[in-house]
Amino acid sequence: MKKQILKISGMTCSACSNHVEKYLKKQAGVIDVSVNLVLGQALIYYEDNISIETLGKYINESGYKFDGVYNEHEETKKDNNKIYLIILGILIIFIMYISMSHMIKLPVIPFLNMKKYPINYAVSLFILTIPYLIYGHDIILSGIKNLIHKSPNMDTLVMLGVLVSFLYSTVNMILIILGHNMFIENLYFESVCMIILFIKLGRFIDKNSKEKTTEAIKELVQVTPESALIKTKNGEKEITINEVKIGDILIVKPGMKVAVDGKIINGSAHFDESFITGEAKPAKKDIGDNIVAGSINYDGIVEYKALRIGPNSTISEMVHLVLEASNSKMPISRIADKVSSYFVPLILVIAILTFIIYMILGASLNESLIHMVTVLVVACPCALGLATPLAVVVSIGNSAKNGILIKSSETLEIASHIDTIVFDKTGTLTYGNLKVSKFYNYSDYDDKELLNIVANIEANSTHPIAKAFTNYKIKDLKVTNYEELMGLGLTATIADKKYYLGNEKILKKIVNNYKIFEKILTNDGNSIIYLVEDKKIIGLIGVKDIIRKESKQTIEELKELGLNIIMLTGDNETTAKIIGKELGIDNIVSNVLPKDKTEYIKKLHTMGKKVAMVGDGINDAPSLAMADIGISFKSSTDIATNSANVIINNDDINRILTFFTIGKKTLNNIKENLFWAFFYNILMIPLAIGLFKKFGLEINPMIASASMMISSLCVVFNALRLKKIKLRRD
Repeated sequence: MKKQILKISGMTCSACSNHVEKYLKKQAGVIDVSVNLVLGQALIYYEDNISIETLGKYINESGYKFDGVYNEHEETKKDNNKIYLIILGILIIFIMYISMSHMIKLPVIPFLNMKKYPINYAVSLFILTIPYLIYGHDIILSGIKNLIHKSPNMDTLVMLGVLVSFLYSTVNMILIILGHNMFIENLYFESVCMIILFIKLGRFIDKNSKEKTTEAIKELVQVTPESALIKTKNGEKEITINEVKIGDILIVKPGMKVAVDGKIINGSAHFDESFITGEAKPAKKDIGDNIVAGSINYDGIVEYKALRIGPNSTISEMVHLVLEASNSKMPISRIADKVSSYFVPLILVIAILTFIIYMILGASLNESLIHMVTVLVVACPCALGLATPLAVVVSIGNSAKNGILIKSSETLEIASHIDTIVFDKTGTLTYGNLKVSKFYNYSDYDDKELLNIVANIEANSTHPIAKAFTNYKIKDLKVTNYEELMGLGLTATIADKKYYLGNEKILKKIVNNYKIFEKILTNDGNSIIYLVEDKKIIGLIGVKDIIRKESKQTIEELKELGLNIIMLTGDNETTAKIIGKELGIDNIVSNVLPKDKTEYIKKLHTMGKKVAMVGDGINDAPSLAMADIGISFKSSTDIATNSANVIINNDDINRILTFFTIGKKTLNNIKENLFWAFFYNILMIPLAIGLFKKFGLEINPMIASASMMISSLCVVFNALRLKKIKLRRD
């Protein structure tokens, strides 16, 4: 299975995006599709034998335009709509003056006086309407095309309203030319102009506002420089970013940006990685450390080897992850999708019934048509279609900009329902920077030799405990038959001797009467590691971890949100309780294997709990996948980050609190948007029909088009409020 983000143009409302989505899902080889109205994109999962060209053909067949594969570095085309809007905005003042000056007691242009020169008056308005029809031709053609494809959308409603008004006015103009001056009051050319102008103005403002929602994504794309400084035999040379190849030796000087992802081979410096981690404090990088494209060198000359370029770079991966999440759909969006699929056909029926009922009740053709056109123009499926995707794009983009990567928009909605958070201990609540605090030697080796054996075995492990022995490796030993025993420890062979390194559980399998070796290590918060050589205990090591400075405050604030906090660890009970007490965690489950962690998550589910799991190691991966939301860190193991729904780009546990805040506010924002969209249509459609005439409340097509524009903008501006969520930077 493959996946790709494709660009689509021509979609104007949720009816459009729903139609494209449904059409593509029906095609052979297409596994799943999610279309985003705001971004004008489709996230498509498809079989390996399907080509991009075929997918593009499907999109074109659906009635919309395929604009190619998404490329984050592609420049946005210049929009000339502002110029047209200014010109036609000035012209509309002249049109309104011609048609309405006599109504508001202003001087009438003599040769355009509707009473004295009805033909001049009618023909001038007809001619002045033509530029607006040309300017709005895309709306008219789109409306006709979608009607032919049996997928009517907002353009269809506007097209019908505009053409009915224009054709009705044109027929009356012809009758006036033929001498029937009584039809002079039945001209609505100015309404045609005003409807098109308001729709276009609304879309112009809407487009600019939507672009603000994607600012975070654009900023991610733009962080990488356009050129790089490469080291050659003849010295330094500046090349374009596209000329960089994997393995090239590049140079970054103070004030410059890192061109591509790489590893430092010479020099050291502090780098600003805030665009990745959300952490404003520069990070010190030395030889052997990785640096990412776009980070800024503060204070040193560094040579680094290019490792990841183009689509494989950290930035590209982040952008695509953010876009995939933005293109996915939240469960709540199904409400809007369901309503939108019936909305436009329902409005067409209501408009036709309005016309028929008015005619039956004895109203004039003129009055009946005006009410029908008003119903067509006032209905607004745009607000419904924008309610969810706008909020999602803002929240996910803003989260990514501040170091929180959310893989799916559905995760945002689930976050608001979480009632229990399960934390792994080592590397999550603690730094994972372990150190040997106590050591007991029961062997014939001296202490350095024994610790060297441990260090050589641990050198093969990615577990945080292995880092505690890095400095104890004084001599390389040949390690064979290395194996990780999930939840127990490690085993390996050195010089034909079998060694085991692990917790108390490993002893039950290989050693008898091991309790005589128990010491008071755990009373000081140590984790105990047993070293066994050929079924004989030869060492007892106490390894101590350090609690993250922000862990306690984060736990307190999560508890204030009403969340139940649980610490789930493979460490021994005494150590776990010491850590738990210091953090204020009462619910502690210790001595658990990876499968026990997964079973515990299952148990919480059977109790009706909505669970988030926070972990960073290989042994946490199954429980991260099992939880409703899995949260991990960028520095975690690959399997942990792959299993997680949310990735924190730095090790700041405070971001977990921010994530839940964003999830809650996003869902509330969507509910507000949906409420406004439904409220608007429930109020305005009866008003357009004329049900409140006896109360003196009535609207015409011009007011209808203006109110429809305002409805969409209310949803847009409400979604943009999510950009104001402040992240803590303790």
